[in-house]
Amino acid sequence: MDKVKLIGINWDKKSSFLQGTAHAPDAIRKVFHNGASNYHAEDGTYVGPDVITDLGNIICNDYIQIYSEFLDILKSNGSKIVTLGGDHSITYPVVKALSNVYGGFHMLHIDAHADLYHEFEGDRHSHACPMARIMEEGLVLTMTQIGIRTLNDHQKDQAKKYNVNIIEMKDWYKQKPKLQGPLYITLDMDAFDPGFVPGVSHHEPGGFSPRQVIQLIQDIDVPVLGADIVEYNPSRDIHDMTAALSAKLFKEIASKIIS
Repeated sequence: MDKVKLIGINWDKKSSFLQGTAHAPDAIRKVFHNGASNYHAEDGTYVGPDVITDLGNIICNDYIQIYSEFLDILKSNGSKIVTLGGDHSITYPVVKALSNVYGGFHMLHIDAHADLYHEFEGDRHSHACPMARIMEEGLVLTMTQIGIRTLNDHQKDQAKKYNVNIIEMKDWYKQKPKLQGPLYITLDMDAFDPGFVPGVSHHEPGGFSPRQVIQLIQDIDVPVLGADIVEYNPSRDIHDMTAALSAKLFKEIASKIIS
């Protein structure tokens, strides 16, 4: 019996700098299944096809369609879904659907950017805004952000307004997150230093190593409801390096959901 569902969302129309993340879901799947590695997470949990149901992709025209289709998927398939984006704007409709069906849960946001703009370039649904939409609608109980290294005054004000707990990258070694469950994880691949992940649209130096984030996921000791992995841009990748890390992170998150 499967325990985790996988779905892709082919959407990058809200990207502010470069598009290309719409092609990420299938690129990650290709590496996940290419045989270069096996289907086991580091704790030994098997997360291959026998326990993963791949629901295919949502090919959409707007965030309202993402919300509607994801809501239907939740109602028929349950909550334990890992979503492959797509740009980060997908997280708002996905979390809105989860909140509609399951009510209160907490959120861990791993990213170089806080994505708390009230609007960005005149767009309230830009990929720079999903956390503001989530918090203003009260879709999660708490939000903890880690890895942030691009805060400006507006986003600091937004974080204060919505009581978002931000652990900036510069403070990572001094402060570790205290997480509550059930937990939803949203993981933007530009949280990593671009030396490890060339395949992202926004190269922001000074980020995490893969080992740091893998360890962070492994150390989570509360139930994980679901997750998304976003902002991988295959058009900028080198030898599938970023796709391979995305697939690795999917295995580690799926193991945590199963456990």
